[in-house]
Amino acid sequence: MLRFLYGSGHFRHFFDILLRPFIKTPARSSAVLFFFIFLFFGAFLSTRLLDFAAAPMLQGETAHKPVEIPKKPLRKVEYPLNCTAVNLTQTCPRNYPTAFSPEDPDRPSQAECPHNFRWIHEDLRPWMKSGITREMVERAKRTANFRLVILNGRAYVEKYERAFQTRDVFTLWGILQLLRKYPGKVPDLELMFDCVDWPVIRSNDYRGPNATAPPPLFRYCGDDATLDIVFPDWSFWGWPEINIKPWETLLKDLKEGNNRSIWMNREPHAYWKGNPAVAKTRQDLLKCNLSDQQDWNARIYAQDWIRESQEGYKQSNLASQCTHRYKIYIEGSAWSVSQKYILACDSVTLLVNPHYYDFFTRSLMPVHHYWPIREDDKCRSIKFAVDWGNRHKQKAQLIGKAASDFIQGDLKMENVYDYMFHLLNEYGKLLRFKPTVSENAVELCLEKMACSAQGLKKKFMIESMVMYPSDDASPCIMPPPFSPLELQTFLKRKVNSIKQVKAWEKKFWEDQNM
Repeated sequence: MLRFLYGSGHFRHFFDILLRPFIKTPARSSAVLFFFIFLFFGAFLSTRLLDFAAAPMLQGETAHKPVEIPKKPLRKVEYPLNCTAVNLTQTCPRNYPTAFSPEDPDRPSQAECPHNFRWIHEDLRPWMKSGITREMVERAKRTANFRLVILNGRAYVEKYERAFQTRDVFTLWGILQLLRKYPGKVPDLELMFDCVDWPVIRSNDYRGPNATAPPPLFRYCGDDATLDIVFPDWSFWGWPEINIKPWETLLKDLKEGNNRSIWMNREPHAYWKGNPAVAKTRQDLLKCNLSDQQDWNARIYAQDWIRESQEGYKQSNLASQCTHRYKIYIEGSAWSVSQKYILACDSVTLLVNPHYYDFFTRSLMPVHHYWPIREDDKCRSIKFAVDWGNRHKQKAQLIGKAASDFIQGDLKMENVYDYMFHLLNEYGKLLRFKPTVSENAVELCLEKMACSAQGLKKKFMIESMVMYPSDDASPCIMPPPFSPLELQTFLKRKVNSIKQVKAWEKKFWEDQNM
């Protein structure tokens, strides 16, 4: 190594000029020599490292990237259920938060809400000019099951009529979860809620130059002839009477059920299971079942809920019913909560012409999210739909997937809460009076509702309970109202899609009779 270094002309010149005068003894000579060898290799290595570091610059990359420091996990402010306190005092805890700000100020802003939120503007349009007076609200009391008042983030209820099963209980439970999810965000308001299926505020009664403004009445569904304000139904927090789990849990189960049975391997028929006794149109559907004389491509099963409850609901697990390529949705006495479960199955939903809508179904598009079925000729319409799907498997599969994607995305529980928030927020803006708590109203809180509950009722309450505020300070961004042209175009597209299917179906049966 020394010979190599000394053999270099540059090094020998450097040595003779600068170092030789300092070397007097062999020991000092060795020390100085090794010191300068160390310096030489240090300079050599530094040059190589600089070349390596400079390479990204030559390739147009940044040389010095900032070191990313992992973010500290956000601390969840949990709201525990305190049954001990309510059992002792029979009053609601006073320590519920009325405001909340997320710890992370750099959290990205929320996205725009799904398309179905635009119907909020349409549902509240009858009061956009006049606003909502106390007199209007009082007129809605005629058929209401309860009056809800929200003041300073706390809920109060005055009950009038007992609702069927636990509809009112789980509706109010859901509203309490909303107040926990967005503490201090829901405005002061007062409203009437009707838990019966059929809408009752007929639009024809409030038309004409001398007509009064309609009473604002909340319920689970509406139709084209009424002005009832639609709100998410009770089953999103569970339906204990028939063992239907809260939506957040059930949605995961339905997704897992889809994964257990891919579409191509499913039974190539249309499936329906339900209670036919509640409506004549469902009894008519029974005629489409397989018989010795005819196969309409339908497999229809009557659900006996009394027997099912006695046997522990072993045959009514919704997540295990995603086994057919096609599933039929048909209304009962009015709209049915089953529609979301059917749409979530990846199967093509064969939707018998509906008369009612809930808060999300108006945004569904025929031949994209579902296949329309004639109400006046169900059996032949179902047979054609199944035959068409089995001949066009790829297209049929896409229809089923579009529906389940809609349910898993636009109808996830977070969006259900955001819909509730925006509906109540926009409603609150229209009030022309100050909400007050009547002497017959009682305060609602989780402890009063859940601590004394039993069985599935308590289980579903605990399972659906919001444990901490939303990570985001605000819900999704409310989309603007439809312009008249946008609404007309959207509705016309739906009508034209249904007409197209009817034309295909008509030609199919004409060809069969040739």
